[in-house]
Amino acid sequence: MTNYTKEQEKFISSVERALDICAKQLPDDVVNRLKEMREKEDSPSALAFYDSYFTNLKKAVELNRPICQDTGVVNFYLKIGTRFPLIDDVEELLTEAVRRATSSAPLRHNAVETFIEKNTGTNLGTKVPYFEYELISNSDKLELTIYLAGGGSSLPGRATVMVPSAGYGAIAEFVMDTMVNYGINACPPLVVGVGVGPCVASSARLAKKATLRILGSHNPIEKVAEMEKLLFTALNDVGIGPQGLGGKESVMAVHVENMARHPSSFGVAVAFGCWAHRRMNLSFDGSLTPICHTHKGVEL
Repeated sequence: MTNYTKEQEKFISSVERALDICAKQLPDDVVNRLKEMREKEDSPSALAFYDSYFTNLKKAVELNRPICQDTGVVNFYLKIGTRFPLIDDVEELLTEAVRRATSSAPLRHNAVETFIEKNTGTNLGTKVPYFEYELISNSDKLELTIYLAGGGSSLPGRATVMVPSAGYGAIAEFVMDTMVNYGINACPPLVVGVGVGPCVASSARLAKKATLRILGSHNPIEKVAEMEKLLFTALNDVGIGPQGLGGKESVMAVHVENMARHPSSFGVAVAFGCWAHRRMNLSFDGSLTPICHTHKGVEL
């Protein structure tokens, strides 16, 4: 067992608690959107599912149990200052927080080593938890997004590369096709993330990050924001509804992230978040004081 400093233990404990809460309480924007969708609904089956969702959320808090038995693979997205005091050890410390939360929350064991086909029993494994970094110059702060990526919401994910002559309408067609043929596997209503870039790999990363935006936020580029709105309307008009049994709305949000592409190709990827969209945004200042930005009243 590593002997951590007082500051390191403080950081580990804060993230361990954040992981615990993330598994048991949805962020405020997701809860508010689900309430909004329920108020619009008149389908008996859809209303029954929404009622079960909110009962589930209430019981998760009362019984101190995860919202879903599949607590997912832990993903960490970091915007980290180059002067953040724990920058040299942050990956080790976050990994330790996952190891501890697996027992204390508890989190289901979801790290299976590929090819070996063995569950590690710790939620740690080869390149798991997943880390993605963005460096912030001359800053001593850390902005951390935690995402618990469940197996169901990952199943419908798709990516491809198209020729530019296909046009941007082909993006919409690809997204719609993915939703109609695979979206039900992700436990709708869904958060839909779309990534557009030069290749499959970059587009897939963008799509996953798109699902992590605050629901209803828009891409700052007007044309991209317009595509978000059009896809949002079109995907809801499909009528898949909660758990695929019909309803007025099928998606909580559609977010598109983009980057410059190669002249002869562009990649498109789609990622989903299920109704239990377990995401937390928190930050640490130079004194390692944590603040949660997505769950009102939560102290870390």
